[in-house]
Amino acid sequence: MLDNSSGKQSEQMHANITRSISLSDKTSMNMYRQTPERGPKVLFFCGGTALRAVSAELVNFTHNSIHIITPIDSGGSSAVLKGAFQMPAIGDIRNRLMALSDQKFIGDSKIIDFLNYRFPKDQQNKHLRTIFDEMISGCHHLVSQIPEFEKKMIQKQLADFRCAMPEYFDLRGACIGNLILAGGYLSNRRRLKSMINMFSKLVNARGIVSPITDENLNLVAELEDGRLIVGQHLITGKEVAPIREKVKSVYLSLANGDHKPVQICVGDNIRSLIEQADLICYPMGSFFSSLISNLLPEGVGGAISKNRCPKIFIPSTGIDPECYGMTVAGQLACLLKYLRRDDPDKIDIRDVLDFILVDTKNGLYPGTVDIADFRRQGIQTIDCHMVSKRSDPMIDEKLLVPILLSLV
Repeated sequence: MLDNSSGKQSEQMHANITRSISLSDKTSMNMYRQTPERGPKVLFFCGGTALRAVSAELVNFTHNSIHIITPIDSGGSSAVLKGAFQMPAIGDIRNRLMALSDQKFIGDSKIIDFLNYRFPKDQQNKHLRTIFDEMISGCHHLVSQIPEFEKKMIQKQLADFRCAMPEYFDLRGACIGNLILAGGYLSNRRRLKSMINMFSKLVNARGIVSPITDENLNLVAELEDGRLIVGQHLITGKEVAPIREKVKSVYLSLANGDHKPVQICVGDNIRSLIEQADLICYPMGSFFSSLISNLLPEGVGGAISKNRCPKIFIPSTGIDPECYGMTVAGQLACLLKYLRRDDPDKIDIRDVLDFILVDTKNGLYPGTVDIADFRRQGIQTIDCHMVSKRSDPMIDEKLLVPILLSLV
């Protein structure tokens, strides 16, 4: 039965839930808002952009959220860095850290403005190198306004990157935040954790961000017609035309031109983050390149199954080019396959998933959302208001965050 302690719950809910849940409990939300430093550890398996607004909203209620990111982006400025230094993609990591940043103070806003700066694409690379050198020296106006301690940290990382930067490196379109992260990575013996910690302190991030692996990898999709699509940017449908064939499976390969599957084991740090989560969320976003790719390293599903906290799947509303030919039921089946693949005989569905969250009234989903089928599999459906007029057809972060926190 549903706990109707909130006056708006009857308006929000229009489906059967077999567990007592108080959605948008104002008392709990006020408590979280007053003491976000003591907020719950909500863990997301995700990419960079789809959860940006949710992350920024979540900071108001908890400073302990955990974001497991896939460092496999193969397009844009991240691809230029990957090619030049044979390093993991860092753009999505930067994106999430920026979303979690504390922007309450003027000094912080100056830092954020600088980290978000991108070199223009319509200028000569020689001219951009001159601008870059001005930034390193502290003469550039965007750098001169930054507080002294943070400015020195930024100058050091940019200088480290400048020393490692090959002559052919193209600065056009490069994001300063990415160059700082790359500088920290290259000067700290290629350790992602060290440079993420540095960047997190720089922006005063209110949450934990960690890549699922620190290897330089590509995502490979096998289509049902047998073709292989190599590279995340060729799968998402954002930089090239969307694929027009159903994805049969995905796997990771080394980013060295060899398209063979490579087995990666999840590190102890990721296992620890999964074990301490109060809620595990498989959120909306690019289904294969953001969500499923995070579940590919060996041991992820096993670690999830050992944590008895609630687990929830939020299918994307709108159109996800990666899900061509897939209904929500098809996405669910695919998700469960990868979650259980560490040990399909021993990992039960209910070990890795409790809820599926949808908005059948306002959301746009491919095919029919079969709630009865979900129930037969032992998965409870929460069908509630998540898509607002402001966010349509996407999920509104201001509606989603209270729902997630109510499940903790």
